Amino acid sequence: MAADWSRYWRAPGLPLKAMHAHFETTVYHRHSHESYSFGVTEDGAQSFRCRGGGHTSASGMVMAFNPDDPHDGYPADDYGFTYRMVHIGTELVGRVLADLTGGKAGLPLFAEPVHTGPVLAARIRALHRGLAGGASALRRDELLAAAVGAMARRAAVTAAGAPAGPAPATGPARRARELLQAEPLTDISGPQLAAAAGCSRFALHRSFVAAYGLTPAGYQRQIRLRMARRLIADGSPISDAAAAAGFADQSHLTRWFVRHYAITPGAYRRAACAGRG
Repeated sequence: MAADWSRYWRAPGLPLKAMHAHFETTVYHRHSHESYSFGVTEDGAQSFRCRGGGHTSASGMVMAFNPDDPHDGYPADDYGFTYRMVHIGTELVGRVLADLTGGKAGLPLFAEPVHTGPVLAARIRALHRGLAGGASALRRDELLAAAVGAMARRAAVTAAGAPAGPAPATGPARRARELLQAEPLTDISGPQLAAAAGCSRFALHRSFVAAYGLTPAGYQRQIRLRMARRLIADGSPISDAAAAAGFADQSHLTRWFVRHYAITPGAYRRAACAGRG
């Protein structure tokens, strides 16, 4: 029997989340996060595809995903892997770096999604343990500053005020994305989306995947998942959140929620409630 398990925490009032997990059979569907995502592999190895290439993070290595950086994830072998993941909102990273540099640095961009170095891994582990262990606000801020500073030293830093995500796409892909963002609950068909974007379905699919790493349908689903996640964190019943976010029912939401976040909506809600104290 598989020994998969996961634990999740949210810092009250901050875009700061942490996950500790061991997976032997769990497979992440291709997805991205609005935040920066930093993870240290404690045991075993996790493989994933990101930015058109395959990567593996083994014991002691650190994963660094930029905001809206599409990736999947799965065990590299039958023994699985154990890892600690921390998600930090872009605005929070910006504030920390401004404090560390006197406002002279922009947001970091990571050219590679896997990094090595014992100091770097130690900073991520310390922050994660502080969050999971209920560290005081002062201690949490110290651990956060140390972790963000360590990661930024490994990154190419953008100009102050520049966005951290990929460069905005132009043309049909951008128009399609804007429509999906503006009307996430609209049941728009492929031909309708292509017509709004001003190109053929094939051309739109190709340009959209190239620009955003997801198909238009996958991108729409991710918007709806993020909507449902916010509603659940704010206390909405899961069935209500599923309906409000455009899912057929609660079980439909649960299936995709687990594929993207490796946690059930119910477990996420319990973590959110615990974070509110």
